[in-house]
Amino acid sequence: MTALHLLRDEPTLVLVAHGSRDPRALDTVHTLVERVRELRPGLSVRLGHIELNEPLLPDTLAALGDTPAVLVPLLLGRGYHVKQDIPEMAAAASAGARVAAPLGPHPLLVETLHDRLVEAGWHTPDHATCRSSAVVLAAAGSRDPDSATDTRRTARLLADRLGVPVVPAYASAATPTVRAAVRALTARGRHRVAIASYFTAPGRFATQCADRAPWIAAEPLGAHEAMARLIVHRYEESLATGAAAAA
Repeated sequence: MTALHLLRDEPTLVLVAHGSRDPRALDTVHTLVERVRELRPGLSVRLGHIELNEPLLPDTLAALGDTPAVLVPLLLGRGYHVKQDIPEMAAAASAGARVAAPLGPHPLLVETLHDRLVEAGWHTPDHATCRSSAVVLAAAGSRDPDSATDTRRTARLLADRLGVPVVPAYASAATPTVRAAVRALTARGRHRVAIASYFTAPGRFATQCADRAPWIAAEPLGAHEAMARLIVHRYEESLATGAAAAA
């Protein structure tokens, strides 16, 4: 048990989800909340959405009253929600609310991506198949260049893990598209192309990207155990950063 675990009156961990019309996304988020609670018994863990689902983040923060909180975005990189929406909602809260870093990039995400690929049928290629294998890291996409930087970093980490090229591609707002990335890899002789789903939960974009797979398509990150560990890590990282700044 770390020193952080021994502190009394720890801030509430508020998991901030984007929100989705797909009920599978909401089920995934609820499962993640329960897994975080299992990892940190006694820690108050709440949920707030940016849009589309209840409870909305402002309502969650209002219900906390004067209780301090650490907001952990269930988002994979820096973008508008991380830079604008969530900090503005945190600033409007009556109690102190600190915003943790987004989940990515991080090795625990790569662990999850690898496991999802293996579940879909990926296996370590031998020398002969390595030269014809590749992965497209399919992400939602953003107009923010920092978001693309974070996705490329995850792609490099996953390439190091798999030993084959990993090309980031996007469902919207950025290029290349998944279809274009698959086409470019095929033109280079990479005919064994898998789709790694860089989405936190099932939804329209994840399904569209999976449909572009010429070989196998992995499931989204979902409620993998490593995802719950990463959420706790971002929470504790934020506390440690705040403690260091205060000192």
